[in-house]
Amino acid sequence: MRRSFARGRAVAAAVLALVLVPVTGAGSAAGADASRPSSTAAGLADLPAVKPVLDCADVTGLDLDGVTGAPVTIRSATVVTTGAAAPYCEVRGTVAPANTIVLRLPVDGWTQRYVQTGCGGLCGSATINYGQASTCPVVRDGTVASATTDMGHQGQNDGSWALDNPQAQIDFAYRGVHVTAQVAKAVIKKFYGQRPAYSYFTGCSDGGREALMEAQRHPDDFDGIAAGAPANNMVVQNTFHHAWNVLTNKDADGKYILLADKLPLVHRAVLDACDALDGLTDGLLDDPRRCDFDPRTLVCEAGQDPSTCLTGAQAGVVQRLHDGATDAQGRKLEVPVSHEWGSEPEWTLFVPSAQGQTVASENFVTSFARYLAHTNAPDPGFQLSDLKFTAESFWKTVQSSSYLAALDPDLGAFRRGGGKLLLWHGWNDQHISPQSTLAYYDAMRTTMGARAVDRFAELYLFPGVAHCGGGEGPNTFDVLTPVMAWAESATKPAAIVASKVTDDTVTRTRPVYPYPQVARYDGTGSVDDAANFVPRTPPARPDAGDYDWLGERLYSSDYQTWCKVVDGRLECRPKRTWLTERA
Repeated sequence: MRRSFARGRAVAAAVLALVLVPVTGAGSAAGADASRPSSTAAGLADLPAVKPVLDCADVTGLDLDGVTGAPVTIRSATVVTTGAAAPYCEVRGTVAPANTIVLRLPVDGWTQRYVQTGCGGLCGSATINYGQASTCPVVRDGTVASATTDMGHQGQNDGSWALDNPQAQIDFAYRGVHVTAQVAKAVIKKFYGQRPAYSYFTGCSDGGREALMEAQRHPDDFDGIAAGAPANNMVVQNTFHHAWNVLTNKDADGKYILLADKLPLVHRAVLDACDALDGLTDGLLDDPRRCDFDPRTLVCEAGQDPSTCLTGAQAGVVQRLHDGATDAQGRKLEVPVSHEWGSEPEWTLFVPSAQGQTVASENFVTSFARYLAHTNAPDPGFQLSDLKFTAESFWKTVQSSSYLAALDPDLGAFRRGGGKLLLWHGWNDQHISPQSTLAYYDAMRTTMGARAVDRFAELYLFPGVAHCGGGEGPNTFDVLTPVMAWAESATKPAAIVASKVTDDTVTRTRPVYPYPQVARYDGTGSVDDAANFVPRTPPARPDAGDYDWLGERLYSSDYQTWCKVVDGRLECRPKRTWLTERA
């Protein structure tokens, strides 16, 4: 690939030290060294610091004509020192028609790296958020240039921004991130007199979709990409998946069957059944797929206190929430499994605490289905009950996947250019099933060949971690440094050490190894110390890699279209008929 030339600083430093050291000899969690590891110790190239050749204020006068296929306006450029690890020039501007961009350019000590961050939900805000890359040493030291975009619209996370605005839909789909990268690199070249030596992208949720969209559609934009919990199957995710979360939990009268007060009961039963399968009773399932929990074991017996058990209907809801959306014939309308065993504490996203409550899953569906799901066919009056769980409805809905989803498993151009990809997901994700990322990873290996994928991509699955972070497991880690080291020094990622921080104290560390390896306790020392774990590759289950569902063929290289605005409508080419042919 072309080289694209507090809450406690002590806690952050301790977590950083744990993240970057090798697992062997990591030391106890409680006594972590609070020193700051150097970038070279983390396996990064020793790149000389570069000073600007312009004053920050001069950025507003830069000529950026021709950088991208639209006018670029720089509105402001000011030096920021308050709250910054190092002073930077904050640049704000617009790529026409409406992509807001924000850049941070170190005014002293830029180490020739560029990091672009993604945004979540339906975006609408240009805020640089490093997420699980915030403890990367060169990010934390403020020596990288960085940027982000609102992806062509401002605010309105309900999707109404897309109404009568097809260009904003294109910008959100795939254009906004690309033009931001083009402009940011051009500004960097003029500000420092040279282009970045290395360029990276990191994002989670929709940011993960944006990351994969870049690898698929614009493989030369970044040398390394960290894609977390990617919403790359966006259309299915924001229709059938989230709608099923709500509707499968309602009775004939529209009342919820399962309420959140039952979730701790289910969670305890899951842990009782499966926690020890990995050799440790530690509140975490290192691979929930090995858990064969049956919620019917919780159905009340005669005379049993109802607070200690489930009704048959409630047990059925628990099973269906785990399994995911189906049609009347039992055909899967999303990748199985929808919600992994062990993630029950996170199910409050879609299991209400009381009758009459509108859960987040419902809002996800209505905001998306009303304005984005169906190409050139907005339906502001759409209600959840309008979605039909049928094959006909499925294929009609997923037509917009041709530009909104990032499902192409052939990343050959990205690999041939030297690009490195780190996919990651939390096993307890309540928004997006980790099985969706596993299905995409499996499709990559099937399409490109396992050996080819192993040369440029790795997948990490974090036990007990919820959507992009949080959850009961060690949930603070650094996904960017391994990508940088791989791109800059050919150091292939090994263990990523995740930390659990409670009341400003690191209470547990645990290594996470590239899939399919898992961490196993070596039998000595504290089970809360990453140093006492080793990698193991468990035998594959007979059903491993079984991603049989109605949209399985969406993981292909021939679904993708490119869109433009013609007479106020989206016109996407090449025209595809293969989706409907399989209805």
